[in-house]
Amino acid sequence: MAETTVAKERTSRVPIWRSIRAKYALTYLLVVAAIIIIMNTYPLFMVEDMVFSSKATALRRQALVIGSALSVSETLTQESAGQTMALLEDVQATRVLVTDGEGRILYDNSTLDDRTGDFALMGEVVAALDGRDVWRLEYRDGAFRGRAAAPVVYRGEVLGCVYLYEYDSEQADILLSIQNNLRNISIIICVVAAVLALLFSEALTRSAGRLLAAIRRLQGGEYQHRAVIRGGDEMAQLAGEFNQMAERLQTTEEARRRFVSDASHELKTPLASIRLLTDSILQNDSVDMDTVREFVSDIGDEADRLTRISERLLTLTRLDAGAEREREPVELGAVTARVADMLLPLAEANDITLERKLEPACALLANEDDLYQVAFNLIENAIKYNVPGGRVEVSVFRQEDKTVLAVADTGVGIPPEDMPRIFDRFYRVDKARSRERGGTGLGLSIARDTARLHNGDITAEPNPAGRGTVFYAEFPALTAEGGGPE
Repeated sequence: MAETTVAKERTSRVPIWRSIRAKYALTYLLVVAAIIIIMNTYPLFMVEDMVFSSKATALRRQALVIGSALSVSETLTQESAGQTMALLEDVQATRVLVTDGEGRILYDNSTLDDRTGDFALMGEVVAALDGRDVWRLEYRDGAFRGRAAAPVVYRGEVLGCVYLYEYDSEQADILLSIQNNLRNISIIICVVAAVLALLFSEALTRSAGRLLAAIRRLQGGEYQHRAVIRGGDEMAQLAGEFNQMAERLQTTEEARRRFVSDASHELKTPLASIRLLTDSILQNDSVDMDTVREFVSDIGDEADRLTRISERLLTLTRLDAGAEREREPVELGAVTARVADMLLPLAEANDITLERKLEPACALLANEDDLYQVAFNLIENAIKYNVPGGRVEVSVFRQEDKTVLAVADTGVGIPPEDMPRIFDRFYRVDKARSRERGGTGLGLSIARDTARLHNGDITAEPNPAGRGTVFYAEFPALTAEGGGPE
């Protein structure tokens, strides 16, 4: 059996890639990865766009300023270009070229590759000589490279152009530094996220695993087992609901086993008596007819007892099924009066005085046959388990929003230690006396279950008048209009 259980647990294990732990960790890591990708791209794009925008604006502004400074005379010569550029000391471009209208270089500030006198064969220069302002920026080989050109115009005539080139590796280094820092931060975040994902998923699946193990043990019949999950999250609440369900199942299973055991015991006793009596008749050839008649009468009594037990077991089964009853307004006093009339001969035969105090207007919404059975069981018990010369007082009255049936007897009473169990099935306070009077130990249980089926209940307490017990059957009363419970 143990090997089968272990094999079952092994075969029911979920593969790691399909487990909640893997799904939770993967989801967590995917979210972190998406955040890291955005963090490593969007800021860099934003910084790059800002640098591009600022550099383009600066280059174009400088080209226009130099072009405006060079357009003060009708001609543009190498001498005038050099003098003008000497006055402009705040030019930030790496290289500045000034050309005439044919594209010949009049000024070049490069100290390594001075191309003064050569033609500037560049697209930006051609566009500027055509009267257009042009600029172009790019990030390549770890540096920002910018180009801008503007025409030098005098009274509507293009005299030449200004060409600016900028090579900026410092801001590129700053951008690379930001990128490296973001990458390092991302690596740290990834490591921390992976550790946290493992820890969180382990904590989550540990709770789920404990709950799953508890479910399997409950499924295997260990109704006393409880899931232990601390905390206030949903898993802890789920474990609490599971424990309540397990407790109810344990109570139900214990009641079922006790009921089966008690029912088997109760049925076994009359069956054993019948078998003993029949064997006595069959095995004794010399038995006289009077003895046979006596034995057959005893067999009939035991058969009647079996019939009563069977009928009451069927009644309990129907009550446990909770079948819906047809309900209608019923006067509890009228039903109780019928029951008292029916049981009056039994009371007189046992020298019991049966008294009634039935108030009018004590209606409730119920099934009349069910109310009859409740009243019959309570009054019959009060008569059977009374003492000769005793008294049974039956009362029906309204108490606030309830209709109450009270049955008080002057019998031997119920010991305090037995009072909590008198409604248990097959439980009898005095077993010998109960068997002698034909009791099955099911009457009070049937009465209480029937009352609860109609939203009522039955309680018991010692008779305040002295010896005996008082049983109270309470039901929701009808409104004055009879439209439903108050």
